[in-house]
Amino acid sequence: MLEVKNLKAYIDTPAGIVKAVDDVSFSLKAGETIGIVGESGSGKSVLALSLMQLNPSPPTFYPQGEILLEGKNLLHLKEKELRNLRGNDIAMIFQDPMSSLNPIFKIGTQLMEAIRTHQNINRAEAKKKAIVLLKDVGISDPERRMNDYPHQLSGGMRQRVMIAIALAGKPKILIADEPTTALDVTIQAQILDLMKDIQKKYGTAIIIITHDLGVVAQLADKIVVMYSGRIVEEGKTEDIFYHTAMPYTWSLLRSMPRIDTSSRERLIPIQGQPPNLVSPPEGCNFNPRCPFATADCLKIDPSLTERGVGHYAACILSEKIFEEGKLQLENFETKGVPL
Repeated sequence: MLEVKNLKAYIDTPAGIVKAVDDVSFSLKAGETIGIVGESGSGKSVLALSLMQLNPSPPTFYPQGEILLEGKNLLHLKEKELRNLRGNDIAMIFQDPMSSLNPIFKIGTQLMEAIRTHQNINRAEAKKKAIVLLKDVGISDPERRMNDYPHQLSGGMRQRVMIAIALAGKPKILIADEPTTALDVTIQAQILDLMKDIQKKYGTAIIIITHDLGVVAQLADKIVVMYSGRIVEEGKTEDIFYHTAMPYTWSLLRSMPRIDTSSRERLIPIQGQPPNLVSPPEGCNFNPRCPFATADCLKIDPSLTERGVGHYAACILSEKIFEEGKLQLENFETKGVPL
């Protein structure tokens, strides 16, 4: 359904060219869920906005690559054609619902506008469909909520409204950029359950972008790990969690709290800072922060290589240090990181 081939999204800044997305390739099947994870600044949101063709151009430009949606290259479409695709074929739930919803218009007005944009129907029909959508996303008493303003809703309810707006055109692909950020864990769980239900009901393929590995563990069929604008590991969810083949992914897993360890056990953070994307380090971009880095890592820029069926990693050391999924550092050993 969606195929991204060797995509490069660069941003022209006074300091130089920022390689925000650098030679990224992946594919998405109908009804599949892909989780894209990584630290802040790894290129996740720029990638998402590129898929929607919502990055400002300039300063963003695409020196190479293709974004094929059912065979159509979005990079070659005109703005009018893109407007027809957005919402109908591919839609996006943005990170902050409070800044995405217009504070001076009622929820019903905004949802009806989205419906009428994609469907040739009158206001009365749009209102009926809006009420059904609000009910589908778990908002109680939707007839009354149609008259509420965004500030009258809780964070979780605003996020549900954003999901309803995204579903207005019955898109084939739904992109969710940090959909559970700033929500408490109970509401997070409800939003994730809602997305599963929506996928089951509408058959929608989902791309979920997050830094929370716990979220993708619950939702994703496949995980793409990004670092400094590149994919450094890709595979099925169980491969990423239990057969990690990249030190960066392993470091992300080690920095998470676990329910099967003592509450007094200290988390192990990733040392250092993400690289400067204007002038990234020589060799592997992760080498300044990697606990396993060798002299070769300072020279060789690794490409994604297959570690198992459908499992790829960009690391020249993977086969040695991750033999049989066993990881060692300072006498610390673990077999995967169960959640």
